[in-house]
Amino acid sequence: MKNLVYIFILLIVFSCKEEKEVKDSGFESNVPSTTYVFESVDDVKIFAGSLIRVDSFPSKFITPRSVDIWLPKDYSREKKYSVLYMHDGQMLFDSTTTWNKQEWKVDEWATTLVDDEKTNDFIVVAIHNISKIRWQDLFPEKAFSFLPLEERERLIIEAKKNFINLLDLNGDDYLKFIVEELKPQIDFAYSTKTDRANTFVMGSSMGGLMSMYAISEYPNIFGGAACISTHWIGAAPREDNPFPEAIFKYMEANLPKAGSHKLYFDYGNKTLDQHYPQYAPRVDKLLKAKGYNVTNSKNLFFEGTDHSENSWNKRLDQPLTFLLGN
Repeated sequence: MKNLVYIFILLIVFSCKEEKEVKDSGFESNVPSTTYVFESVDDVKIFAGSLIRVDSFPSKFITPRSVDIWLPKDYSREKKYSVLYMHDGQMLFDSTTTWNKQEWKVDEWATTLVDDEKTNDFIVVAIHNISKIRWQDLFPEKAFSFLPLEERERLIIEAKKNFINLLDLNGDDYLKFIVEELKPQIDFAYSTKTDRANTFVMGSSMGGLMSMYAISEYPNIFGGAACISTHWIGAAPREDNPFPEAIFKYMEANLPKAGSHKLYFDYGNKTLDQHYPQYAPRVDKLLKAKGYNVTNSKNLFFEGTDHSENSWNKRLDQPLTFLLGN
């Protein structure tokens, strides 16, 4: 797959050099009429499979950023694959390229679990973050409106002192980017199962909040969400923090009821994760009120684990088998 290149223009042309095949399509997309390229990534070390990237995926909703697509070994257009959308995409595959020299080991776990027939075949769409606006992109935007008005006004003033504009949250537009711009192109370019039951979202920390938000805002698109070390405190730790209550009130109003979805939450108790165990009973109560049980929801505690990729990669099999298990 190293020679695999996908070029998209107004009239999208799909080109697969290995198969010597070219197809023209009149597929209409919501992305701007801009040329962009999916091409193989050679400077990222992959355990198995291949990695394809758009350096700057165009969007009318959010700041363009890189998007990676991990394809399993022996990927074939003769098969259909489930799709897992993941946040913080630059942290998933190769520790030698990450800022903290840690990684999720997504390619290792995905390959092993598929080979052992513990999950269905799937591809991973890894959306890179932009560090300066990561919080604005990943905060569940509508949860802000569940804060009391006086609290909102106080937080807005306080944030401005730190050059943060709380009125410039991007969570809704970030999801529009995934659902209206990215997913249609992924489903066109790759051999995917496009239905809700085979479309999943996963992230950690703020990415955990955003994964919860994604399945709440688009329950007809995402069939399952995995929220790792979910950042219930919403921002930096503080006393009398108003964010958790606002987030839970949003979830009470919007989290989809049980029946067609899977919800996975987990948490540790070291470093930043030390702030999360206090909210576990609230999560359990909320899941029960929505009709979830042990077959379609998890809220797992991992004793002694901290807030890092090294902790998350040790338990990544848990959410993957829960969402994508046979």
